[in-house]
Amino acid sequence: MLKTYYKLTKPGIIMGNAITASGGFFLASRGHIDLASFGFMLLGLSLIMASGCVFNNYSDRVIDEKMARTKNRALVKGEIPVRNALVFAMSLVTCGSLVLGVFTNFLTLAVAGAGFVVYVFIYTPLKTRTTHGTLIGSISGAIPPVVGYVAVSGRLDLGSLLLLLIVSLWQMPHFFAIAMYRLSEYKAASIPVLPAVKGIYITKVQMLIYTMAFLLTSLLPTVFGYTGYAYFTVATAMGLLWLILCIKGFTAKNDNIWARKMFKLSLFVITALSIMISVDTM
Repeated sequence: MLKTYYKLTKPGIIMGNAITASGGFFLASRGHIDLASFGFMLLGLSLIMASGCVFNNYSDRVIDEKMARTKNRALVKGEIPVRNALVFAMSLVTCGSLVLGVFTNFLTLAVAGAGFVVYVFIYTPLKTRTTHGTLIGSISGAIPPVVGYVAVSGRLDLGSLLLLLIVSLWQMPHFFAIAMYRLSEYKAASIPVLPAVKGIYITKVQMLIYTMAFLLTSLLPTVFGYTGYAYFTVATAMGLLWLILCIKGFTAKNDNIWARKMFKLSLFVITALSIMISVDTM
């Protein structure tokens, strides 16, 4: 039973966001790392994100039944009572908020709370109504590195804005790639993702625009003196590699295979940048 509740929190999503949050924390730390603060930041943020994912599972339980990827989730199969899931979600967000409020600072709690509100109360209901759900989701998904940053700095500044822009821009082609190779499932669930509404070609054009924007924006931490040239070199290489693959999509013979490659490379790109932004601070 505990494993079922654990899966309800979508641990893969939490792990991915923990990586970007760590990047933000180490960037602001500039080599002077407080391990206790780091641990409390990750714990509090992870609990709040876990709550958001449980609420998302609750809201999506009807459409999840129509998708092969999600039809076996606990709330769809009735393995966990809905009431229990809601109590679990409330407990997680309460504990996470207490951890951040007591052991970090108020701004960290406020930023994490803003991300939670956007994800649960704006993105989740709107993703079934508009193609702009992806854009809204990219904002909430870009909050973790900002949380990590303000846990150290205690303020919102250019550094936090750059982290928000980099990760939100990265998420757009990342999400579009998922929407492409899962297109039949999204159509079955009547979720208006871009390739379902505007078509594959328009989606590829959008991916190209966002990938170029991501590449340019990912270089700005060095331009503004937050990171060194090692980060700049890796960011350039990763961005160009992702951009080249994106361009190849216009001549791809199999869009599903190409979209999966874009998705897998996107994970490698953001991980590499998170690592480099952590170790090559100025």
